[in-house]
Amino acid sequence: MQVTRRRTRVVSRLIPAAWDDAPVIVERSMHPDWLSNAFVVGDEVGGTAVFVDTGAPLEPLLAALEEHRLTPTHILRTHAHPDHVVHEDEVRERFGIPVVTGSLTTGGLTVEAIETPGHSPDGVAFLVNGTTLFSGDTLFKDAVGGGPADEVRASVEKLLALPPETRVHCGHTDETTIGREREENPFARYWAGTAPADGRRCTVSDVPATLLVWSPDYDGKGKVMVRFDDGTERILGASRVIITE
Repeated sequence: MQVTRRRTRVVSRLIPAAWDDAPVIVERSMHPDWLSNAFVVGDEVGGTAVFVDTGAPLEPLLAALEEHRLTPTHILRTHAHPDHVVHEDEVRERFGIPVVTGSLTTGGLTVEAIETPGHSPDGVAFLVNGTTLFSGDTLFKDAVGGGPADEVRASVEKLLALPPETRVHCGHTDETTIGREREENPFARYWAGTAPADGRRCTVSDVPATLLVWSPDYDGKGKVMVRFDDGTERILGASRVIITE
């Protein structure tokens, strides 16, 4: 059953999915400071639901469960950083439901777990019913998660191999699609060879490096990839980089 909504709520309140033809119910809450998202995902009104992460205010998600008459059965954890699990024990104890990081089927929801180490060793993305991806902190609109560049790239490219129409609900702020990120994400374009390296010299904590990619980031501070003079590459927040030429 399709649920269609177009409402605007303030940050940290319930933020419905933006697409009219969503094949599952997706309701989102966002933390006002961390900008981390938590979701309730349901198969149909009166049906089964799962939580995806718990790092945002619970009240709007609990209201969504009541509004759609959904029964939660699991908590899907994308990774264990505090801004994604802060309410996990509360949700688990309230509903008596387990935390899972693997694939599962519950009610009308079929969840495929995709391992995405890099930003976090335990990173997992969840593809629900083959159409809706919860990417955690691996893939964002216009950016990717920080970490060793080779590991992050391998995980991001797993996700970018999904069909272009796949909807992506990110671990922080805005949603996107796989097709958009293939075409517009600065990291994806650099790795695909469709955008050149930035090339400017810089330092990271006084260590010399070359800037390869700069992108916007969900917090407005920017995200970069650098190559250190020993050849290692890393993705990190732009505020840690000083351009030297």
